[in-house]
Amino acid sequence: MERRYGGQDCLLVIDVQNDFMPGGALAVPHGDEVVPVINRLAAHFDHVVLTQDWHPDDHVSFSASHAGTEPFQTTTLHYGEQVLWPSHCVQGEPGAALHAQLEVPHARLLLRKGHHRAVDSYSAFVEADRKTRTGLAGYLHEQGVRRVFCVGLATDYCVAWSALDARAAGFEAAVIEDACRAIDLQGSLQAAWERLAAAGVQRLQSADLLRADLAPA
Repeated sequence: MERRYGGQDCLLVIDVQNDFMPGGALAVPHGDEVVPVINRLAAHFDHVVLTQDWHPDDHVSFSASHAGTEPFQTTTLHYGEQVLWPSHCVQGEPGAALHAQLEVPHARLLLRKGHHRAVDSYSAFVEADRKTRTGLAGYLHEQGVRRVFCVGLATDYCVAWSALDARAAGFEAAVIEDACRAIDLQGSLQAAWERLAAAGVQRLQSADLLRADLAPA
């Protein structure tokens, strides 16, 4: 029998946006494959939260904002090392829109992140300066959420950072591997899984959620 997840559990759907899909400005390989998996999972959750990268067109994380640089180079900003990305998920542009086939009409919250020009934002909880909070932790605590299940794009960046920060905020956390895809930039995927395991984040498959009665960790 497939399980239904109530108010103590939240499915956190991270950045399932056009620019991260094949052909997008910052395409995650096979990123579109997560959409049907997420749709199936979302139907079993009462509480779903969506995130959306939402950058101004001159965002500090864009290589176009730094003369003489190319995408995927790194630079040092006021908060530390920063990967410079192709311009992506620009506010109001088609690339920033959620994938048209994502079916989560019952989602309770759409959280936009990365809208501060001077700081990048991978995590749904805390931006890359590790000081600026999005308010998601407070919202989830007030809603009585205990467990956060992370899906979306990309495994080794926004998904991993969100799961780690969920743990740091006092939630049990899991990453649903087959509902995510990775960029895997210079070994970033393996490094992310190692950090997640060390933090006590569970690594699950969608079938585990639908069949298993997962006990709190």
